[in-house]
Amino acid sequence: MEDVAGRVLIDHALEAAKNAHAPYSKFGVGAALLLEDGTIIPGTNFENASYGLSLCAETVALAAANAAGRLRDVVAIGIVGGAIGKSGLEGDAPIYPCGRCRQVLNEFARGIPSAVTANSSTRPSALTDQELKERMSGQVYSMDDDGDTINEPEIDNFAEGLEEDDSKENP
Repeated sequence: MEDVAGRVLIDHALEAAKNAHAPYSKFGVGAALLLEDGTIIPGTNFENASYGLSLCAETVALAAANAAGRLRDVVAIGIVGGAIGKSGLEGDAPIYPCGRCRQVLNEFARGIPSAVTANSSTRPSALTDQELKERMSGQVYSMDDDGDTINEPEIDNFAEGLEEDDSKENP
């Protein structure tokens, strides 16, 4: 991903993070999705007293893309986060999607080919989907067309089967 596109995504994610509803953790997260046509969809975290019902910024942005009928158009995501300070987000380490968000990205956006992470003080760092997976732990699951769960090693085999099916002519 070009630095300019990454910086634009991070700028939109920083803007979204200003609207974070994080009264419990005081940790704001912003996300910005880039769609195939250049449209950018923002998202921010939305906490609830029951942490399990809280929504991550990435999930909020993906839900907005889905509501617009654009989920399959997502080509990249920019993510920022940090402690909410008086002048914005604080902290110097990039953040990465949690396991739940990785699951949502993998299942519904079929893995995003590039991700950009940063915080307010660092240069964007572009990661491929594989690099993003390598930086995180835990299993990611996908579903086949029949709604059956498959794990990551099976995904490659599943994708190969799709490519073969696409090459066949329909009667």
